[in-house]
Amino acid sequence: MRVLIVDDEPSICDVLSISLRKEGYEVVAETSPRRALDRFLRQPYDVVLQDLKMPEMDGIELLREIKKVRPDTVVIIMTAYSTWDRAVEAMRLGAYHYIKKPFDTQVDVKATLQRALQVRRAQADLAEGFDAMLRRIGFVVGYSKVMQQVRDLILRAAPTDSTVLIQGDSGVGKELIARALHHGSPRSERPFIAVNCGALTETLLESELFGHAKGSFTGAVADKVGLVEVAHTGTLFLDEVSEMSPQLQVKVLRLIEEKEFKPVGSVTTKRVDVRFITATNKDLEEAIRKSEFRKDLFYRLNVIPIRVPPLRERREDIPILAEFFLSRYSTDMKRAGKRFDPEVKEAMLRHPWPGNIRELENAVQRAVALSEGAVITVKDLLETAAPQAEGGLVPVQPEPLGEDGLDLDRTMEEIETGYLKRALELTDRNYTKAAQLLRMSLRSFRYKLQKYGIDKEAD
Repeated sequence: MRVLIVDDEPSICDVLSISLRKEGYEVVAETSPRRALDRFLRQPYDVVLQDLKMPEMDGIELLREIKKVRPDTVVIIMTAYSTWDRAVEAMRLGAYHYIKKPFDTQVDVKATLQRALQVRRAQADLAEGFDAMLRRIGFVVGYSKVMQQVRDLILRAAPTDSTVLIQGDSGVGKELIARALHHGSPRSERPFIAVNCGALTETLLESELFGHAKGSFTGAVADKVGLVEVAHTGTLFLDEVSEMSPQLQVKVLRLIEEKEFKPVGSVTTKRVDVRFITATNKDLEEAIRKSEFRKDLFYRLNVIPIRVPPLRERREDIPILAEFFLSRYSTDMKRAGKRFDPEVKEAMLRHPWPGNIRELENAVQRAVALSEGAVITVKDLLETAAPQAEGGLVPVQPEPLGEDGLDLDRTMEEIETGYLKRALELTDRNYTKAAQLLRMSLRSFRYKLQKYGIDKEAD
């Protein structure tokens, strides 16, 4: 493997060159980033090991030029605490990993280079079998442009060791994306450990993550290995990371920065090699403003952000997801031959699915289990869909008509107003999407808003 070292400190270039040549690497070192770039343009290198803060040319600029010429080059960043924000920017621009100065050549540099070799081998294999792998673990991408972008981001992020923050509403499939990132990485044969940070108290969560020493608290009758240690060489997925207490956030921050921790009640420090993926359904930046989440921890988690859209923003994917779940549960329940009535898909497209993919999956699963015939009808799905959904699968129930009758025009106005407001709410007040949700033209939608006096409110 050909390695290009770029650092304006000659001593660092010398130490790294001597150490890596002993390992069999072909090494060239440059203290000038401009000379390094000229050399790179003349001859390809497998790995570039570069500093961020250099004269003549900023490390970010050097990274951009390298990726512009040869996007598949593995770039490893060397950085100090003072340039941490720039290191995060470098990771988003395609850097493979970062190493903090001062570093241990054996533990940090050589180990990172070995993983980089694995990444180069894995990238070609991953691109070929990526979609098959996604379907194997139950993750269906769909046809929507936004989900194709998510797929491409997973493909690029999976082979790296970068920390990933997955954000999205409950039920959108955040854990499946975490598993896809793990299965597409060189760590795929190692453990994938998922921890729900919102399901445990602070004390229990700390013990689950870091383990504890015998006698450290009442009931600690023996030493316990934590899930962080179990995940060694693999991936640790922290779901609902926003639910961690401030005290535990400090310890997780140290774990991510130093790759070391102490079990509860122990004085022994343990080191681990873990890739971190986290997820939340909350706005962490808002939590930071409320002093509920540490800003420095957010920066370290948000190296590669992935936002997963709710189903209401990708309605074109609902039919393919429904067919996938129909096939899965028809096979699992030995009820082969089940199919949807054509009207069912129209009803599915009208439903807001506040529970997202999880709600859709549960509705199809129950319909497969409870429907009597081979064809699943709207009635079969109505009996299993969420009853609170407005404008979706639950039909409008007319008011009782007594002897005195009712004002039909006023009643229809109330119904229309309710659906218009609900559509705006579900689409974050986007006129075009709200009109599509109600099967109306944008012009008709605007007319209704003006007619019922909710035009200004929507703006």
